[in-house]
Amino acid sequence: MSTYDPAALECLAAIVEEGGFERAAQRLNVTQSAVSQRLRALEAQVGSVLIVRSRPLRPTSAGQLLLKHTKQLRLLRADLERDLQDLMPSGRGGGREEERIAIAINADSIATWAVDALGDLVRQRLPLEIIADDQDFTQEWLRSGQVMGCVTTLKSALRGCRMVPLGAMQYVAVAAPELARRQLPQGLTAHNFRDVPFVSFNRKDDMQAEFVTRTFGLKRVSLSRVFVPSSEGQVRAVAAGWGVSVVPELLARPWLQQGRLVDLAPGHTLPIQLYWHSWNLESEVLDALADALTSAAAQYLSA
Repeated sequence: MSTYDPAALECLAAIVEEGGFERAAQRLNVTQSAVSQRLRALEAQVGSVLIVRSRPLRPTSAGQLLLKHTKQLRLLRADLERDLQDLMPSGRGGGREEERIAIAINADSIATWAVDALGDLVRQRLPLEIIADDQDFTQEWLRSGQVMGCVTTLKSALRGCRMVPLGAMQYVAVAAPELARRQLPQGLTAHNFRDVPFVSFNRKDDMQAEFVTRTFGLKRVSLSRVFVPSSEGQVRAVAAGWGVSVVPELLARPWLQQGRLVDLAPGHTLPIQLYWHSWNLESEVLDALADALTSAAAQYLSA
C-alpha cells in the first residue's frame, strides 16, 4: 500500500475546506504554485484526479476517500496531543490550525446547549471546527467524510459509525404579543395559520410546517415564509413582529418569561429527537466529544 505525504494530504484538505487554491495557500502559508504542485504529485501517486475544478471546487470519489483518511490522521494526532498533555501538563498543546477536528451540529443546538457542552474541550486546546447545518442534513457531512461526527435526527448509525441518543429538543410556536393580539387573538389554530407569515431558518427548514401538521392533525400545509439564517436571528425577527416561528423552547424561554414573546399554542410542543453519530474508531478525542455532548444533552434535552 502506498504511503501518502501528510503535507500533500493536508494540501488536498485545505483546497476543499477553503474552497480554492489561493485560500488554501494562505492557510498553509505556502505559494499557490506549491499548492498546485503538491496536488499534482498526489494525483500522480494515486493515478486519479482528486479535485473537480468546478464552482465551487469539489472532491472526486477518490478525493473524498483521501479526505477521510486525512481527517483520521488528524484524529490520531489529536489523540497523541491529549496523551502528551497528560504527561506534560505544562506544555502548550493544541494542534496546528490546519489540523482541525471537524464536526457538524444543527444551528439550534449550537444556539442553545452545544457550545456549553464543548467549552472544556476547546479550553484544553482541541482544534475544533463546528459546521452548522439543518439537523436533517448534518449526517451528509459525516457520510461524505468531511466531518468526524455529527448531531442529527438520523436514528440508525451510518456504516462504519456509532450512534448515541441525546434526547429531544422541544419546539414551541411563538409570536410578538402585539402581532398575536392583532392577528391571532385565539392563538394559532387550524383555521388561521395561513393568515400570518412564518419565519424559517432557510429553505431546508420544515420545522414550521411539521409543527402545524402535527398539532392540528393535517396532512400537508403550505405556509407563507420569510427566511432568517440564524437561530437567534429568528427569535429577534419574531420579537420585532415579522411573523410567527417555531423555535427551541430553550431559546425562547427568556423571551417568554420577559413577555417579549407569547406561546401561540400552549400545551403543544414539537419534540425533535437528536442523536450523536461519529466514526467507529478507538479515539480519546471522539470519546471525549461523545461524553461532553451526552452529558450536556442530559441536562438540557428531554429524555
